[in-house]
Amino acid sequence: MHHAGTGNTPTPSRRTVLAATAGLTAALALTANAAHAAPPADERLRALIAGMTLEEKVGQLFVMRVYGHSATDPDQADIDANLKEIGVRTAAELITKYRVGGIIYFTWAHNTRDPHQIADLSNGIQKASLGRPRGLPVLIATDQEHGIIARVGKPATLFPGAMAIGATGSRSDARTLGRIAGAELSALGIRQDYSPDADVNVNPANPVIGVRSFGADPDAVAGLVAAQVQGYQASGVAATAKHFPGHGDTAVDSHFGFPVITHSRELWEKLDAVPFRAAIRAGIEAIMTAHIMVPALDGSGDPATLSHPILTGILREELGYDGVVVTDSLGMEGVRQKYGDDRVPVLALKAGVDQLLNPPSLDVAWNAVLKAVHDGELTEARLDESLLRVLRLKSKLGLLDRPYVTADGVDRTVGAPEHLRTADRIADRTTTLLVNKRDLLPLSRVTHPKVLVLGADPASPTGTDGPPTTVLANALTELGFTATALSTGTAPSSATIDKAVTAAGNADAVVVGTHNVSATSSQRTLVNQLIATGRPVIAIAVRNPYDVAQLPDAEAYLASYSWTDVELRAAARVIAGRVKPRGKLPVPVQRADDPAQVLYPIGYGLSY
Repeated sequence: MHHAGTGNTPTPSRRTVLAATAGLTAALALTANAAHAAPPADERLRALIAGMTLEEKVGQLFVMRVYGHSATDPDQADIDANLKEIGVRTAAELITKYRVGGIIYFTWAHNTRDPHQIADLSNGIQKASLGRPRGLPVLIATDQEHGIIARVGKPATLFPGAMAIGATGSRSDARTLGRIAGAELSALGIRQDYSPDADVNVNPANPVIGVRSFGADPDAVAGLVAAQVQGYQASGVAATAKHFPGHGDTAVDSHFGFPVITHSRELWEKLDAVPFRAAIRAGIEAIMTAHIMVPALDGSGDPATLSHPILTGILREELGYDGVVVTDSLGMEGVRQKYGDDRVPVLALKAGVDQLLNPPSLDVAWNAVLKAVHDGELTEARLDESLLRVLRLKSKLGLLDRPYVTADGVDRTVGAPEHLRTADRIADRTTTLLVNKRDLLPLSRVTHPKVLVLGADPASPTGTDGPPTTVLANALTELGFTATALSTGTAPSSATIDKAVTAAGNADAVVVGTHNVSATSSQRTLVNQLIATGRPVIAIAVRNPYDVAQLPDAEAYLASYSWTDVELRAAARVIAGRVKPRGKLPVPVQRADDPAQVLYPIGYGLSY
């Protein structure tokens, strides 16, 4: 990978690193006695905490978004956004004003343009923080789940998502994914990943989890969660299991509403708790809370994020977890419906949270916590407990000694050829064949040379090679077909359907990507009218595999579990017969006309 034309600041020299960390080293040295052995790590960290002001302690507990590709010189539009939402111009000013202990990267905040820019941004953030008196390194985080949720795109390696890995059933693949993905994040200065998703997706109507979950079997999910945790953390990245106490059985998206989970305590123990227990046994460094109500665990009506019975009573005391607890974004509606934005961070800390993620107004949240200490509602000792956990994590990750990354590390690690080959090999084990009437697949290049690729084309994840229909058509063309792409959208109009049917008349076979098909979806009309042309129709569920129940007449049906490049290329190889389908359903698919009946059970999957 070349480092050309980015216009970013160079990686700090060793002299700069030593100068920036001088204050930190001096603080650590306060606890050392020449006549005695070095004290335990916690004592050194407690000495750091003892030297901090209350304002610095409060800031260390926040993880905040910030716009811009650079810590000190973002684009004017990003400066404007920062001023409007945060009251600062840059990431460096954010750190100076609020002393934040963490920053979260988002694509839409323009933090993740390319690998060298990301690394330079990370170094700029560390330099801004360590250059302050008593400065501490910043824990930089992001949501890099892979599949449909990825903030860092190409040329970084992108893997199949969780449900696709669930279709392999391979803990080795889950561990390998974590190890490689963790190494690439670490090279970029991102040392905390809000992944893996430990939710058990037992509700096909779940609008927010779905394919982000490894599946519906709690023991299978637990094994894959634990393996991925081991992989990430072996590469020096803190994994974060989410969303405790379990978001897998809801029909409400907590970004926009307040879900209620009606599981009994007994069912929670058997279902939702199992992957989190496995993550804790695997040494998980962080657990993220869910903005959901679980009356069987706390009858107060509070979201789990603000629940002392759930976070302290169950997670800390019953499950024995003493690592970092981070909230889901405090800007989500699920945590804002019952209390104001000034109460939420205070109540979260009282419940047992350590890190407060992305409040809608940092000024309101930061001052609310400060006021709660001054008023006696929160004690400084309570802040110190969370601060110690956060500093333990920073210390374990090596941030206290090695906060910076290098351009050489980026070039050597991010998107390495072997990493990309491994992602393709794993993807080849994920594609699941659910229907194959008259042995249509593998598709013959001799009898079906011309292929029309249609599809929903949902918004492409970060760093793809184009719309999913284009990616799939290009992949099939590279495999010897003559394939053309036509986007039909997630809700095709009558005119769009007519155009697609006309185009199908000139093709030997049709491949159509479906995305969350419902009983009333016009995608059903599209597929059925394509089938009526007499052309062979191969459908691919590019998100939830439940689509197949709505489209029983397709001659072949595949599940790719995502519309990312790596999974669509794997599906193309299955269609062309270059690899055999090996994936098995990690969730059951119920009948569309009778959801009490299972159409395809967990473990179902054809081959040829």
